[in-house]
Amino acid sequence: MSPILTIIVILVGLYGLATSKNIIKSVFCVTIIESGLILLFLNLGNLEGGSIPILSGLVENIVDPIPQALMITTIVIGSTITALALMLCIKIFHHFGSIEWKEVLGREE
Repeated sequence: MSPILTIIVILVGLYGLATSKNIIKSVFCVTIIESGLILLFLNLGNLEGGSIPILSGLVENIVDPIPQALMITTIVIGSTITALALMLCIKIFHHFGSIEWKEVLGREE
């Protein structure tokens, strides 16, 4: 996948975050941005013609495993934060009776 496509995914998430009026939609837009950033880091850590970092003989081009390990950690932390944010959305709904940004922040437009 091209880095340009991953930047498009990030921009779609930013557009959704800027235009969403619902808190749950905002949480999912942040998740889309996170997924785009993970794809971008994995694309930048890719090496054309590289092999796995398990050395068995003479291997010249080895792919660096550190970006992959960091992105696995990012996926785990991101899913935990998303679950926490959705739980906060439930608490906000029970307290305010709505999950719309306008009503929760008390602004009327």
